[in-house]
Amino acid sequence: MTATSPNTITTDIPSRPPLPRRIVYGIGRFARRSPMSAFWGGIAILIVAMAVAAPVVAPKDPLRSNFRTMTKAPSAQNWFGTDQVGRDTLSRVIHGSRTSLTVAFAAVLLGTTLGSFWGLICGFLGGRFDLISQRLIEFMQSFPDLILAMAIAMALGAGTWTVIVAIAITRIPFGGRVIRSVVLSLKEMQYVEAARGLGASNWRLMLRHILPQCIAPYMILATTHLGVAIVIEASLGFLGVGIPPPSPTWGNMLSDALNSGLVPPWWLVFFPGAAITLTVLAFNLLGDGIRDVLDPRLRGSV
Repeated sequence: MTATSPNTITTDIPSRPPLPRRIVYGIGRFARRSPMSAFWGGIAILIVAMAVAAPVVAPKDPLRSNFRTMTKAPSAQNWFGTDQVGRDTLSRVIHGSRTSLTVAFAAVLLGTTLGSFWGLICGFLGGRFDLISQRLIEFMQSFPDLILAMAIAMALGAGTWTVIVAIAITRIPFGGRVIRSVVLSLKEMQYVEAARGLGASNWRLMLRHILPQCIAPYMILATTHLGVAIVIEASLGFLGVGIPPPSPTWGNMLSDALNSGLVPPWWLVFFPGAAITLTVLAFNLLGDGIRDVLDPRLRGSV
């Protein structure tokens, strides 16, 4: 603290560290608090990077057939073996990660965002609108996720956007329920009452004072629902109502493996199934770690 004149006193306010340093510090703190979740978060990042760089990482064209190497076991030429028409399984698994993750990210972003805004309005307004909305959400939740997504996909027809919309609709009720419960507790806080007393409108109260406090539960929902969306997308592809061939997806690969015979070759089942398991496990454990860090009630137990 320095004095420039008898009547003026200035304080030396320390400057904030740059954004990259704050990001690195935040990642380091997350790794110290939850090392297991940080490890699986690194696995999730590697899977996403592999999906983004699929054309570069994949050793061969996933759609190119080679009838001289049909249904060959893993070897030095084809690390994950080949399928019934000689396509490289490793390349199809890598390109399948791009398709599956694209569908999962888009569906979760669309469904969780719509559900969160719906829950925000329901929790803040209340009354008859909230009552009717909750009955509709309960009706949607009465159907199993896979059954509801399959019915929507069959009604709309095959296609990438059809699968995205079908999975997104199954995510709406969960986002609506969770965010509504958060809003019900936030709208009674003193700072919201003070802003209302100063003449703030309902939209300003929701968007300026309540919505920022819903970001943490929204992030937890989105991260956790990624694993569920991947499983639903793979299940739809396995049942034949997902993304149509020849686009490689993990579900389509499992479905094609069953078509190869009563007892399919083990590599056609193991590698796509391992990719689904590893990806779902990574995103689920990452979501658990984010929840433990962002929830004040769980910070002492991490």
